[in-house]
Amino acid sequence: MSATAEGHRKTYVPGMGHDRLLPLYDPLCRLLGMAKVHRPLVDQAGIRPGQRVLEIGCGTGNLALLVKRLHPDAEVVGVEPDPKALARARKKSERRALSIQLDRGFAEQLPYPDGSFDRVLSAFMFHHLRPNEKEATLREVRRVLKPGGSLHLLDFGGAKVSSDGFMARLSHRNKLLRDNFGDRIPTLMREAGLTDPTEVNHRVRRVLGRVTYYRAVVPLAESDSTQPGEGPRKEVRGQTP
Repeated sequence: MSATAEGHRKTYVPGMGHDRLLPLYDPLCRLLGMAKVHRPLVDQAGIRPGQRVLEIGCGTGNLALLVKRLHPDAEVVGVEPDPKALARARKKSERRALSIQLDRGFAEQLPYPDGSFDRVLSAFMFHHLRPNEKEATLREVRRVLKPGGSLHLLDFGGAKVSSDGFMARLSHRNKLLRDNFGDRIPTLMREAGLTDPTEVNHRVRRVLGRVTYYRAVVPLAESDSTQPGEGPRKEVRGQTP
């Protein structure tokens, strides 16, 4: 079920698919062991003290709060369209005495200046987006990342294999989820102007099926990189953060 954000004409998918089911979201995450798949994403990001980290589609704040707990000297921001999920995230941050900034907004229209973050993280949000929204989201990610910054994305995707379990089988019936598989996500990253899109790792869990970790970067020499919609320019090789 989709909901409409107040003051916006855009729709979003509430946690658990319906507002009334939102209280079940965090217990389900614990049952599925989401913390165990979130931690490698945070480690992969290589966050350093003083860096600004954005989570897009932060939901009830589980990943953003994990980042802050592991990296207390980083500035952590979460953006999410669902006000009820944000309210739960704020309560959890207060209860755990972890200071994070939580904003209402859409990943396709990020309310932040150009080049304002060192890292952008996303976990299990991308498959909810329609193809045009995925493209717009990745363009926005590239815009708000600093030169040398990087995107770290975790979602259902990657190669399809017979052992992928329930979610992989579901993907054959779910068009949005199916769109994540193969080389689709790295291709979209590249088309958005991000460089070195990489499938870093994957895990196969009994219920979730295959979950895949991706990384892409903004070149250190921004002016020499290929901009979305432009032709190729001279390649500048920078060190991946």
